[in-house]
Amino acid sequence: MVGRIPVMDVHPVVDLGRRPAKATLGEPFPVLATVFREGHDKLGAEVVATGPDGRRRPPVRMRPVGVEVPDRYVAEVTPDAEGAWTFEVHAWSDPVATWQHAAGLKIPAGVDVDLSFLEGRLLLERVLASLPAGSPAAAVVQGGLDAATDEDRPVEARLAALESPELRQVLREHPLRELVTVEGPYPAYADRPRALVGSWYEFFPRSEGATRDPETGEVTSGTFRTAVAGLDRAAAMGFDVVYLPPIHPIGEVNRKGPNNTLTPGPDDPGSPWAIGSRHGGHDAVHPDLGTLEDFDAFVQHAQQLGLEVALDLALQAAPDHPWVEAHPEFFTTRADGTIAYAENPPKKYQDIYPVNFDNDPEGIYREVLRVVRHWMSHGVRIFRVDNPHTKPVAFWERLLDEVKRTDPDVVFLSEAFTKPAMMHGLGAVGFHQSYTYFTWRTAKRELEEYLLELSRETAHLMRPNLWVNTPDILHASLQYGGPAMFKVRAVLAATGSPSWGVYSGYELYEHVAVKPGSEEYLDSEKYQVRVRDWEGAAREGRTLAPYLTRLNEVRRAHPALQQLRNLVVHHTDDESVVCYSKSAVLADGSRDTVVVVVNLDPHGTRETTVHLDLPALGLDWGDSFVAHDEITGESWTWSQHDYVRLDPGHEPAHVLHVRSPR
Repeated sequence: MVGRIPVMDVHPVVDLGRRPAKATLGEPFPVLATVFREGHDKLGAEVVATGPDGRRRPPVRMRPVGVEVPDRYVAEVTPDAEGAWTFEVHAWSDPVATWQHAAGLKIPAGVDVDLSFLEGRLLLERVLASLPAGSPAAAVVQGGLDAATDEDRPVEARLAALESPELRQVLREHPLRELVTVEGPYPAYADRPRALVGSWYEFFPRSEGATRDPETGEVTSGTFRTAVAGLDRAAAMGFDVVYLPPIHPIGEVNRKGPNNTLTPGPDDPGSPWAIGSRHGGHDAVHPDLGTLEDFDAFVQHAQQLGLEVALDLALQAAPDHPWVEAHPEFFTTRADGTIAYAENPPKKYQDIYPVNFDNDPEGIYREVLRVVRHWMSHGVRIFRVDNPHTKPVAFWERLLDEVKRTDPDVVFLSEAFTKPAMMHGLGAVGFHQSYTYFTWRTAKRELEEYLLELSRETAHLMRPNLWVNTPDILHASLQYGGPAMFKVRAVLAATGSPSWGVYSGYELYEHVAVKPGSEEYLDSEKYQVRVRDWEGAAREGRTLAPYLTRLNEVRRAHPALQQLRNLVVHHTDDESVVCYSKSAVLADGSRDTVVVVVNLDPHGTRETTVHLDLPALGLDWGDSFVAHDEITGESWTWSQHDYVRLDPGHEPAHVLHVRSPR
């Protein structure tokens, strides 16, 4: 039913208000609504949020979005506690603003002068009665009331007193509300900051500390004990989260060989995603990696370094997984009595049986919940979920709601490269983060549009985690872009989103594909142990690690880079140069602002002019400021229009801290 003051098209609202919109502790999120009324009388609107403690927070006054979107209002709400929130939009008729507008036109024109002052006096008396006696606000209103009633003053002086900025501010902060309409409440859920902010580093434990016999070429797998070197390396580069592919026993039946071949040798380790063997299933550790106690020690070492361990949750089974014998109903049986392999016709994945969630939904749910809680009990509070889009959305809604009920700090990352509706749906039902199409967005226009989509249009549904590469994805831009492109993609990911990710080997510029036109790495680590010479690369300067370290330092130093919804794109004159900014108002009222300018062409120097929207940076149009490059340490004086020259052979990007105006 429409209220007396119509409030429509409230945002963010997920699934008609049945699911909570995404929010994060300490991050402002915008609430928008269309508010209007009949006639010409003025109105006001505000957002009233209620926290997990049931206490209403002070209302936040809404402001017009802009003349280009009439009757659309916005206000930012910042959750100060984790948990379930609600918010309402309150709208009202504003008789004081209506009078101010009319009196400002009538009195100078000599129309209804005495009547206008009388009406103003009556309204101010109502405002004064609502204020604490003796308060500064009451004193300001009393001054306006004196002017309204003092017929000995010139009309112009009386009106000027009633239009003073001080009185306008008090009247805005203490409005008279008539015909109040309340729309809501609508739900939002404020997660812990890690659900929004994090630098992720992925490595295979079996490759960390692995060795190769120089004479026989035989490779010895790394273990959890040797893999602490990967933790040390990730921490030294400033990463927050270490993500491990599946650590479980790998199937021995139909095991894949190097480069995804069907003819493995007796010592080939197989794909970690072919989970389960005679050694156990999803709740076990691969014996080559060590024991569950070794894993516990690994997690403890990570925590001592300030790292969180994210574990892969891949709901599929190798043909010799214990589930196949104990729970054949978990799978699909074909007409000939065999269990169906995973397929993406014409491709077959003979080492994997997909789970059929319709055969025994209750049994599968109980088993998966048991597995998740098992790893939670061993210190895992983050799960990267493999291919969630191939499982029912209703299953995830139930599972994630149950985990949130008891352990709201547990974070789930969705690895779903699929249709937008599914990606958004998975976010709506509880996934905290999502992989994105960032890897395939390389041109200026598509990057600008996609970053704005992620930061504005879909932020209430899914939080992006921008990965520069994965074991599955070696984009052509990295194959042929040289070292400069590795820097370009790292800058874009690290500054374009509060969460970003790197798969190990990126810092060594690994870029060779298995064949032209493929995004698969040659000698992919998915199918074999990779022995890397980290020390030699560092000694010879063949590593991007210092650059990644600096990017993570900059991310930690700037709160603006730890927010999602604050990205603004700025115009440049060159189609290979992209520019965007992020700005955040801090608790003390100061502002942190970062401007990023990137040359997307890894092979050519670009010279162009950058045209900045200065008000978006918290500045006035005529201001100039110090632009300090956080990568090179150089500084320049910038203003609205600025010359930029970016040489990819030297430095393809500026990451600029906006310092005090000059």
